[in-house]
Amino acid sequence: MGQPLRIGMVGAGRVSGAYLDMLTRLDGVRLTAVTDLDLERAKAAAALTPGEVAVAASITDLVGRQDVDILLNLTIPAAHAEVALLALLAGKHVYSEKPLAATREEARDVLAAAQANGLRVACAPDTVLGTGLQTARKALDDGLIGRPIAATACMTTPGHELWHPDPEFYYQPGGGPLLDMGPYYLSALVHLLGPVVRVTGAASRPRVERRIGSGPRAGQRFPVEVPTHVTGVLEHADGALTTLLMSFDIQAARLPSLEVHGTGGSLSVPDPNGFGGNVELHRGGDWEVLPVSAGHRFGGRGIGLADLADALGAGRPHRASGDLAAHVLDVMLTLLDAARAGTSLLVASTCERPARVELTPQAPGTVPTA
Repeated sequence: MGQPLRIGMVGAGRVSGAYLDMLTRLDGVRLTAVTDLDLERAKAAAALTPGEVAVAASITDLVGRQDVDILLNLTIPAAHAEVALLALLAGKHVYSEKPLAATREEARDVLAAAQANGLRVACAPDTVLGTGLQTARKALDDGLIGRPIAATACMTTPGHELWHPDPEFYYQPGGGPLLDMGPYYLSALVHLLGPVVRVTGAASRPRVERRIGSGPRAGQRFPVEVPTHVTGVLEHADGALTTLLMSFDIQAARLPSLEVHGTGGSLSVPDPNGFGGNVELHRGGDWEVLPVSAGHRFGGRGIGLADLADALGAGRPHRASGDLAAHVLDVMLTLLDAARAGTSLLVASTCERPARVELTPQAPGTVPTA
C-alpha cells in the first residue's frame, strides 16, 4: 500500500467528531490539517487525533498546504460549494458533507471544476456503503423479491432545535428536512432502485418560528424560512415508484424508515442514517432476517473517504460520487419545485447506479482492532 492520502478538514462542529473517530482507524487516509471559524474548536479537534495535525488560520491557508491531498468539507450547507471550489482550484480532491451544494448551478460548477482540473469530488452520505443498505442491494440484485415496483421512505422528527444548540441553519435555504435528511434516503434509493426521472410533491411550513430547546441559547426564537414538511412520489428509471415523507413537524410515528416491494416479496431496510441493521425479507409467511451478505462490516462516517482513496489508487470510480450527490440534490430541488407548482416535473439529471460493495471484514483501509 502507498502512502496515506492526507486530509485537510474544514469545519470542526458537531459532525466532525464522527469523522475524527473513523479517521483514527483508517490507514488509507491521515488527517494533517484542520481549520474552523472558531480556531479554538479547530485546536480541540486537532488534539483528538494521533500524530501531528496543523491548525490552519483559514480555509485559504489550508487549501494552500502541500501536506493536504483531499479537503474534507464539514462546513454548513450554504458554504459547501464555495469551499469545494476553493479546494478544487488549489488542486485538491474534495469530500463534502451533504448536500453537495445549495443549488443545481453550484453543483454543476463544482463538478465542472473537478473535471477541468482532473480531480475527484465525493459526497456524503457514505452510510449506503454499510452492511444494511448493501445487504438489501444484494437481495434486490439476486431477485429475491422479483421486479421492484414500489418503495416507501419516511423520516419524521419534531425538529432538530430540540437537541442542537445552534439549529438555525436547518431552517434556512439549503436546510429543511428534505435537504438535511433526504440525501440519506435518496442515496439509498438510487443504490437500490436506480436514478429518478420524475417527481410529484407537496410541502408546507406549519410554523414560521421555532425555539431552541437546549444549550446556552435555550429559549431563544428564530425564523423558519423553508418548508418543514415535504412529501411526494418519485418515479425511478425502471418504473418503480417511491412514496417519500420528510418532516420536522411530527411528534411521534410508527412508520418504516425504508421498504422496497416487488412482484415476489418485500424488503424491510434499516434506517439509511446508519451503517448496519437487519434487512428483513417477506415472501409469504413470516418476515425473516437475511444474513449479512454485502457492505463494510464496521462502517462509520469517513468510509466514503477511504473508498475515495482506494478508488484513486485503483483507478476505479468511487461510490459516494459527486455525480450521485448532484443527482440527489436535483431530485430534492425538483421535488420542492413540483410542490410549489402543484404538479409533476421531470428530473433533468441522472447518474450511474454505483457498484455494489462486496462483503468486507472491515472498512477499506481500516486498522484492525483487538
